[in-house]
Amino acid sequence: MQRFFATLVILASIASISLPAHAETGRWSADQANNWYAKQPWQVGSNYIPATAINELEMWQAATFDPQQIDKELGWAEAIGMNTMRVFLHDLLWQQDAPGFKQRMDQFLTIAARHHIRPIFVLFDSCWDPNPKLGPQHPPIPGVHNSGWVQSPGAAAMGDPAQYPRLRAYVEGVVGTFANDDRILAWDLWNEPNNGNGSAYGSVELKNKEAYTLTLLPQVFDWARGAHPSQPLTSGLWDGDWSSPEKLSPIQHVQIEKSDVISFHNYGWPEDFEQHVKFLEQYHRPLICTEYMARGNGSTFDTVLPIAKMHNVAAINWGLVVGKTQTNLPWDSWSKPYVLDKPPIWFHEVFYGDGTPYRARETQLIHELTGRPGK
Repeated sequence: MQRFFATLVILASIASISLPAHAETGRWSADQANNWYAKQPWQVGSNYIPATAINELEMWQAATFDPQQIDKELGWAEAIGMNTMRVFLHDLLWQQDAPGFKQRMDQFLTIAARHHIRPIFVLFDSCWDPNPKLGPQHPPIPGVHNSGWVQSPGAAAMGDPAQYPRLRAYVEGVVGTFANDDRILAWDLWNEPNNGNGSAYGSVELKNKEAYTLTLLPQVFDWARGAHPSQPLTSGLWDGDWSSPEKLSPIQHVQIEKSDVISFHNYGWPEDFEQHVKFLEQYHRPLICTEYMARGNGSTFDTVLPIAKMHNVAAINWGLVVGKTQTNLPWDSWSKPYVLDKPPIWFHEVFYGDGTPYRARETQLIHELTGRPGK
């Protein structure tokens, strides 16, 4: 009961100083969304960060932005038939240097377009370290999966509604700048918004994070939509029971009811993947799986990708090239780092650092299923 009243107080205080959203132009109708999707080739790709970056800040900051590495790696993706990438941004990059950040985004889009790849940009992310800092990022922790990834907004900004105008400026500035850029496939506004990061950062997470998120997430949709993007908006389901609308959490209701196209994550066995696809087909909108493929979890290219194609679900796996994120290591490396003993199989990623496929049959399968000529 005490927690309930604390949540009400937080919601009331945020609402009292939140900025009014732009007049909403309206969520796409199901027909609009399906007509848009029918014009797209089947989308297949990876969640992308270059091997030289440990997180989204290191990827995009001027001192460490690496267009040559990006060009090389997206060339490998193109060669196996991939045509999209899901790419994370960060609000602090806008605060640090908005004109430079926009210029680097444009440069990234130019490189991606050269390889016939249209990215989905992610604006906010509730996963991993809640205390992001600009500047040089720490080196990878040996043997640990995604040891340097940071949240956006961080706990300090999330818990301080006085910073929400800054977050609004970031959303409106980024989406508004590229609102009519056909090099972009879609906008993923918030990755796993209710993730509490219990196994890694739970002890330092923002208290009542879910209450803040529940108030901020609808505003983020309204801010983005107020920029009149020609691309669809989404935020993906990732946990809980999706079998009927009545079983969705309040945050999941926002995600479903505000999204033009429905996106989701699934790292389960192929039977579980297909069941969750069927749950989401009840909304009669295009489906994009924005995270899958964890070999040790039973989610593999060999078993899941053919199901995705059969249901016409876009499929974006986690990871392209092994590098500083170390997401080839499993999630349990947070409790038992793989320093001396290496895991028997890679958890995520498609390529070694020299462009050699981790499993040649996987890349052949992607190429065969996309039916797209590679280089």
